[in-house]
Amino acid sequence: MQRNAPVGVFDSGHGGISVLRELVRRMPCEDFLYFGDSANAPYGPRTTESVQQLTLAAAERLLDAGCKALVVACNTATAAAIDLLRQRYDQIPVVGIEPALKPAVLENDHPHVLVMATEMTLREEKFHRQMESYQDRAEIYRLPAPGIVESVEQGRVDGPELEAYLREILRPYETVPITAVVLGCTHFPFVRGAIERCMGHPVTIYDGGPGTARETRRRLERADLLTDRTTPGRVELTNSRPEAVALSKRLLEL
Repeated sequence: MQRNAPVGVFDSGHGGISVLRELVRRMPCEDFLYFGDSANAPYGPRTTESVQQLTLAAAERLLDAGCKALVVACNTATAAAIDLLRQRYDQIPVVGIEPALKPAVLENDHPHVLVMATEMTLREEKFHRQMESYQDRAEIYRLPAPGIVESVEQGRVDGPELEAYLREILRPYETVPITAVVLGCTHFPFVRGAIERCMGHPVTIYDGGPGTARETRRRLERADLLTDRTTPGRVELTNSRPEAVALSKRLLEL
């Protein structure tokens, strides 16, 4: 595998752009090839089998394009298919993303943690195992928020309609002393400001993007695949709906 080949980054739509931004910040000399599957978004309400099929197809697309590593920048796809990907492509680094529950729990004293994610991420065994490992150290609440995915896919990352939706789904937690919010979907960091406003009190917000970028660099370094270039790399954005690339570019620049 060539060191200067691109790193493939995949998401069900535009959410993975939030992870791509972290990857570019940490590895500015790498080339990246991003594929968003907006034609089939959202993945959250789909069956596990459907998400697995779509994820494997996206991985093949990126690897056929010559990518040296694969970053699954989608919590839903990671929960459903990361083990399959690692079995099938064991010759390259395959990095997934998961809700940043660990730092949310360990950096606070028995916190009340609200995990916002898609329905599939919250119901998959992978997340349940993670949650069970911390249940004695925190109060953990699960909140499906599919409307955020739909809003970001439409290019709405702020505004009264989004805030009305957030206030509605957060209403049951108004009397709960939430101290940390985990953004368990890569679409959600784009609406971080709106979530902070709608919580009604200060909270610490965590997302898995920075950790995924750090792990990707570690895996590339371990495989001796870090680029040897010293100039800024190239970022190529693609999408199963070609007209959606313009929104990806806009989100990348936020």
